[in-house]
Amino acid sequence: MDHLNVPDHADASPEDKETTQEKTPVRLLVVDDEEIMREFLSEVLKDEGYTIQLARSGKEALKLMNASEYDIILTDIVMPELDGLGVVRATRDLPYSPSVIVMTGYASMETAVESMKLGAADYITKPFNIDQIRIIVRNAVEERLLKARAEEGEFYKELSRKDGLTELYNHRFFHQLLETEVSRAERYNRVVSLLMIDIDDFKSYNDTHGHPAGDVALRRLAQLLKQSSRNCDFVARYGGEEFAVIVPEVSADSARRMAERLLKVIDEAEFEGEDAMVGGRMTISIGIATYPMQASTKSELVEHADQALYRAKGLGKNRVVVFGEERVN
Repeated sequence: MDHLNVPDHADASPEDKETTQEKTPVRLLVVDDEEIMREFLSEVLKDEGYTIQLARSGKEALKLMNASEYDIILTDIVMPELDGLGVVRATRDLPYSPSVIVMTGYASMETAVESMKLGAADYITKPFNIDQIRIIVRNAVEERLLKARAEEGEFYKELSRKDGLTELYNHRFFHQLLETEVSRAERYNRVVSLLMIDIDDFKSYNDTHGHPAGDVALRRLAQLLKQSSRNCDFVARYGGEEFAVIVPEVSADSARRMAERLLKVIDEAEFEGEDAMVGGRMTISIGIATYPMQASTKSELVEHADQALYRAKGLGKNRVVVFGEERVN
């Protein structure tokens, strides 16, 4: 994720200036085979507060681009050996994503358009206008900043939804998801099932091997639950050694079959040190409730699935119980 600084201009607001001071300076690579043009562009852009690196050719630019990261690459179109289009193409193979601005004369406008098709952010026409250079480069920087902020926002939004240990959805977001799915089921006269899952006798595993080993086991189990669920299901860590799976569009019978598969997957999986568990292996118990047959609200769905889980524990663990039904697996 790029962290950019918009240069501090006289007309920038105090809030903008405070924001830019918290960011790293923009790194800009100028590529032109004419020394006078390189020096001219360097002077103009240094006055804007950018960190400038110069390249005398497309080939030299490639070496610099692979050795360091640049936010903006300003390249001439017409150069011997490797031209500006070649530089634009080369940026697509970099492990980072610089914004490329090409420089061209009016006679080469078709080439400038071609560079845009290849992914260039913008172009500058010769003869140069100093204000045009400043504005186009500044616009490219600000566009990158806005994009970086948007990506950062999405990153933290996703982070707020996830459990830090297992990377499954966390308890809070689980309740938001379940509220949404129950509302959808009510609106369209559909069903949604909930599986509440608990690791059997997990305290004995932690007492024997310690909490770090317990964390490894929790991550392993979370991975197995995720892999064994459908793409449209929502797998969450409910708390401690308890997990939950929201299963949209699935009846209690189908949810039971899914739960029995999960039981088998965990029973057959290998967990380091599981011989310390009762029966010598890691197992789980699962309680199921389905809306609207066995619950009329989201809260009732959680309560009834939890009651079914409690009954599965009481009947000897390592089993599936559907709320309100006598049959157990």
